[in-house]
Amino acid sequence: MADRTDLPLKIGGGFGSPYSLKMRAVLRYRHIPFQWIPRDSEWDDLAPVKVKLMPTFGFPNADGVYDESMVDSTPIIDRLEVSYPERSLVPTDAVVAFLDYLIEDFGDEWMTKMMYHYRWHYPEAVDKAGRLLPLDHNLQMSDEVWRGGVKYITDRQVSRMALVGSTPENTPVVEASYRRTLHLMDAIISQRNFLLGNRPGRGDFAAYGQLSQLVLWDPESTRIAIAEAPRVVTWTMRMDDPSWIPVTHNEGWLTRDLVDAPLLDLLKEMGHIYAPFLLANAEAHHKGEETFSIELDRRRYSQGTFVYQVKCLKWLREKYAALNDRDRADLDAILQGTGCERLFS
Repeated sequence: MADRTDLPLKIGGGFGSPYSLKMRAVLRYRHIPFQWIPRDSEWDDLAPVKVKLMPTFGFPNADGVYDESMVDSTPIIDRLEVSYPERSLVPTDAVVAFLDYLIEDFGDEWMTKMMYHYRWHYPEAVDKAGRLLPLDHNLQMSDEVWRGGVKYITDRQVSRMALVGSTPENTPVVEASYRRTLHLMDAIISQRNFLLGNRPGRGDFAAYGQLSQLVLWDPESTRIAIAEAPRVVTWTMRMDDPSWIPVTHNEGWLTRDLVDAPLLDLLKEMGHIYAPFLLANAEAHHKGEETFSIELDRRRYSQGTFVYQVKCLKWLREKYAALNDRDRADLDAILQGTGCERLFS
């Protein structure tokens, strides 16, 4: 059944949630009416979901009842593309569209490690997040309840650091990749407004979601960004509400023959740091191992095996396989030497 588009969507999210802000920015850019609802607040009437994540989207049925909820930003973007064709996020060139999907995956699954690290590794950031995040859904909670919330969130998130890769051993790898990504994005947006042209794609919104916390919220990563990549800071502020960006039909994207050195450099970072991580994670999962350890950036990197990122690799390979022969050959030529080609060999 087609989605009902004459009623606003509902998005249950949080201001400290990078994926919530990613998807709110998508809706704003695409001029899709929506109602923002602080998740778990008194206004949260979203239908239950199997796995409670932010954001949670509520979709109205034919009777106007919001009886369906959905999580996971990537498939939500796909669904919105079907129901709302205007101001699409998908480049018309199939090769560029694939690159955009690959960049989104990097933002969602590797840049999130940067965000988690800078929020829960540095004491000033831990104190800020611990004190503010419990208030997101209820400003009237008692001080006693608030103090309990501070302890619960802080203890839970800090306890998960090793699982997601934020450890003293991994700190140099994650922080060096953060700095390089800032400089690589700075180089791109010094030439054009977005990663793949003069209109944003899904990769821009994935990067924005993580950067909304990294360069605007968490103290240490914000300090670094202001000092080393001020364009990225301002770009991130712009991306919060990109509804004003003019779009003409399907114009504004790069084409495959215009992929330039700054974009290739970003792909090389992805091939250098993210591709080997994805492959090692998938191999560990295949072997039934709960943790894995590899060399990244000439250093040892270890973390828990993530089933979801095994799915991410599977989805990337399915999209690659779905390309026609000419598009796949042109993509291979672009990816050759970036390190990303290893994902599809």
